[in-house]
Amino acid sequence: MQVFSSRVAVITGAGSGFGREFALTAAELGMRLVLADIQLEPLDETQKMVEAKGATAVTAVCDVSKAADVESLAALAMSSFGGVNLLFNNAGVGSGGLVWENTIKDWEWVLGVNVWGVIHGVRVFTPLMLEQAKADPGYEGHIVNTASMAGLLSPQLMGAYNVSKHAVVALSETLYHDLDAVQAHEQDRAEGRRRQLDCSVLCPAFVPTGISQSHRARPSDLS
Repeated sequence: MQVFSSRVAVITGAGSGFGREFALTAAELGMRLVLADIQLEPLDETQKMVEAKGATAVTAVCDVSKAADVESLAALAMSSFGGVNLLFNNAGVGSGGLVWENTIKDWEWVLGVNVWGVIHGVRVFTPLMLEQAKADPGYEGHIVNTASMAGLLSPQLMGAYNVSKHAVVALSETLYHDLDAVQAHEQDRAEGRRRQLDCSVLCPAFVPTGISQSHRARPSDLS
């Protein structure tokens, strides 16, 4: 993407950490925002912060592990702004401990948010974004999936988290190649024609994003 002003960004995990910072940066770039988080209070705080920068923002309480919630998020983006240019699949949770001591509920919670959340985002939004590209030769879109250095390495006492982030890296690399299969090929790019929809995977190291407190939003049925 080269142009951001007036474009539409959808951000999950927008109530804290990278999601909030991404929202603030997008607001400064003049983007219109669809902000999602599982917790209402921090989500409302982010909305106030971006609106203070002059951005237009709508919000949704969203559990990204649930397909219906992500589908509703896409519907909100389309009804509010008519399209999506930038998708930030960022919501994530963490659970530590010895890998053989993680409970079934631990695995279900971490994989539900960190893996299925990204799967749902890719599954729901990619077709919408490709349709926009098909209808508008000037369309630019990008999908960013948040993984981690734990998706490239395997630190101790982080088994479920490591597995989830390795999955996000693999999904993102596959998405990159699949987008290549349906868009411009090497000859097109050599002639200056870029892919209208592209993707990236973010692999940060240890950053104080608040993920260590993610248990505060853990559903009771997965506790």
